[in-house]
Amino acid sequence: MNTGFVQSVRALFALKPKQKLTTQYLFSLLIAVTLAFLVGAGLMLLCGYDPITCYAAMFKGALGKPRAMGNTLAKTVTLCLTGLAMSVAAKAGIFNVGGEGQLFLGALAAAVVGARMDGAAGWLIVLCSLLAAMAAGGAYAWVPGALKVKLKVNEVVTTILLNSAAIYFCSYMANGPLKTADRGIATGTDSIASYAVFTPLIPLSNLTTGVFYAAGIALFVWYLMTRSTVGFEMKITGTNARFARYGGIRADRLALWGMTLSGMICGIVGMLEVFGLHHRFITTISSGFYFDGMLVAMIMRYQPVGVILMSFFFAILNIGGSAMELSAGISSEVLLIVQSVIIFFMAAEGGISEMVRTRSAARRLRRAARKAEKEAAV
Repeated sequence: MNTGFVQSVRALFALKPKQKLTTQYLFSLLIAVTLAFLVGAGLMLLCGYDPITCYAAMFKGALGKPRAMGNTLAKTVTLCLTGLAMSVAAKAGIFNVGGEGQLFLGALAAAVVGARMDGAAGWLIVLCSLLAAMAAGGAYAWVPGALKVKLKVNEVVTTILLNSAAIYFCSYMANGPLKTADRGIATGTDSIASYAVFTPLIPLSNLTTGVFYAAGIALFVWYLMTRSTVGFEMKITGTNARFARYGGIRADRLALWGMTLSGMICGIVGMLEVFGLHHRFITTISSGFYFDGMLVAMIMRYQPVGVILMSFFFAILNIGGSAMELSAGISSEVLLIVQSVIIFFMAAEGGISEMVRTRSAARRLRRAARKAEKEAAV
């Protein structure tokens, strides 16, 4: 892999965990969202569509009916957990870009355990599948974490490469040794016990009782990162690892545990997809869920509450975009452009803010100089 590509990938993660959600940053985010929607409206006008009608269809499709709200909340859960997984690792000073592969392995482990334990109590199947998913995702994340800590191997590169290995391995298992014999299933493992699947909370939607597991995980991550001693040490490690070592903090160990915990959360996301939606492992269990969560986490500077709120907003764009495409007739790709514009403006926020501050300071100096000249002339 050439050096230029590695540097480009590393530049993607230049947003440091030490940055906070300041009032100025939130105001910049609001401006970015507004500008993104204006760009989207301009594209709609160029294509001959009414932006007001299209955006109304989007919000109605995401929030207008109970089923739509259920799908939006279900998408929020996925984005939230993947975003929190990224945040946990980043706070500890290590970047986990391999969450997609960890999600696949967690889903496969949960599906296999859930199918093989048919006949056991439902709660026991869920518990064992949850532990299996956590173990699979965590163990796979531990590998690049250990390489980073012990051998100083770039974790961004290793996690990207391990993503493909995990996905191809899971696809092979689902199409080969673990392929189901059920009719009508082209690819996938055996289904889990029917009495162990998560119960839908809103009929015909993807929202299930798995949301309570997600809420518990989100609460745990919030407490860990904002209220615990470990979270404080992780914050120091992510901000300045050398200072943390001088302070007696075992920075390498925290980074390794942060990566492992991140992988465990990704594994749980895979388990929730299996028990809540598909009821078996399929090769399309995820369509880049973790990468969407990464964007959410980076935009909100790895802050748990911010990740939850931005996850809901991105879920509205995702679910509402599909509805907008059906009802208004415009491609949902427009909303992908809106997301991209938001990301672009937030990535450039630091430079733009610095430029504005510099120009404002220069204007103040010029005004002060002119005032001094007038006073001297008098």
